[in-house]
Amino acid sequence: MQITRDTKVHDLLEAYPFLLDHLTSLRPEFAKLRNPVLRNTVARVAALSTVAEMGEMDVDELIASIEKQIALHAIHAEEDAPAVASAPPAAPADDATRARRQEALKGIIRRLHDGASVDEVKAEFDALTSEIDATEIAAMEQALIAEGMPVSEVQRLCDVHVSVFRESLEASQSDDVLDVPAGHPVDSYRRENAVAAEIIGQLRCSLEEAEALAAEDAAAVHQALTSGLERLLDGLTTHYTRKENQLFPMLEAHGIEGPTKVMWALDDDIRAQVKGVLAYARAGETAALMSSLPGTLGMVEDMIYKEEKILFPTALGALSEAEWETMAAGEAEIGFAWIESPAGEFAGDDTLAAGAAGAGTDAGGPASPLLPLTTGALSLEQIELMVSVLPFDISFVDEHDRVRFYSEGERIFPRSPAAIGREVRNCHPPTSVDKVEEILSQFKSGAKDVAEFWIELGGRFIHIRYFAMRDAGGAYRGCLEVVQDVAHIRALEGERRLVQW
Repeated sequence: MQITRDTKVHDLLEAYPFLLDHLTSLRPEFAKLRNPVLRNTVARVAALSTVAEMGEMDVDELIASIEKQIALHAIHAEEDAPAVASAPPAAPADDATRARRQEALKGIIRRLHDGASVDEVKAEFDALTSEIDATEIAAMEQALIAEGMPVSEVQRLCDVHVSVFRESLEASQSDDVLDVPAGHPVDSYRRENAVAAEIIGQLRCSLEEAEALAAEDAAAVHQALTSGLERLLDGLTTHYTRKENQLFPMLEAHGIEGPTKVMWALDDDIRAQVKGVLAYARAGETAALMSSLPGTLGMVEDMIYKEEKILFPTALGALSEAEWETMAAGEAEIGFAWIESPAGEFAGDDTLAAGAAGAGTDAGGPASPLLPLTTGALSLEQIELMVSVLPFDISFVDEHDRVRFYSEGERIFPRSPAAIGREVRNCHPPTSVDKVEEILSQFKSGAKDVAEFWIELGGRFIHIRYFAMRDAGGAYRGCLEVVQDVAHIRALEGERRLVQW
């Protein structure tokens, strides 16, 4: 239950009967709550803001007091559970215990949100439990977002609450929790993380050398920093893109959406930070490079920790072996960072990848029946061949905002089979979702039919257009995205009237 200034006293006491004694002890005016008639009448409409005003108490102070009491009650409930001599290792917490713990955890994070320091909540958390697992942290983030806390705020608090939970995570996870076969997606992610850690170590050594040398002697070390940052950025781009387009869709299919949104936003922050530091290195801005590099490398290391202690254990607990196999089959679409394509029982092959990409379709063939179209007839094979040689990328999102198709071939923006069926808002970083919402809203209302953007990206000039698709009756049936590198077209001059190979 989310507790706000609008929470009704009756609802609060129904959910947490033990709070009656606590509330009546706070202010003499609250003693009236012991009257059952009042609790079943006035308390049904009286919000905590009203109660706080009656007791001349700050409402935020009242809410903090209530949340702390809930957390303490959860602690005592677990401490008072009867002990069994020589008992076997504790079984996973039952639903009721997990629910109590979730409320207590959310209360702690809300206190951090309201400005409490890590030291202020650390003792309370330590008393709560030393056995919290990754799935509970993911569930807590999901619940906070579902209850209205913005993704950006959960993102802001992410490093803080992970630091609060770090000891518990270390204690609760066994060494073999991430023990997976060779070629398993988690194995690939972890091998990439190991290389990232090596690059970070090398960058730190180069940074120490640069700091120890006079400016005129630091050129070679400066070049080493530039090369290392370029290698780091290149690999992180692939690693994060594969995670966002392969692993996140699978988790979302199991209802795990909040934590993926938070992590994607953090990925974006890290990419931007590394790009910024690399720009300093390339421009020879030594002071800015020296001051910003340590914090940036720390962000990358923190993400490695979050992946291995929270994301991967959560995913291993949620996804089936078949889902991991499907994911492995599509990984080559995006590629791997720093490592060779994996080999092993989980390694994807072309057959699996083709099956994942074309699930539910008939590849067609020479004898395939023709499909009657408005201006002709084509077989499925011909349609697929036509789409594959288009000089631009296309993606189709249906009227329910689900991705249903993307063209293959050389793409400008990465796609993988895991995108099929994915809610389109989850295919974009959190910072872009408002733009997606605006386009879809305008298309569905009929106010607009086309939206376009253009950007410069790595020497290419990318033209992006979105088209509303409507049926004969004018009803919205989906959105077509067309992406094209038009740098060559923009550079054309004069005329060419004959073929020149």
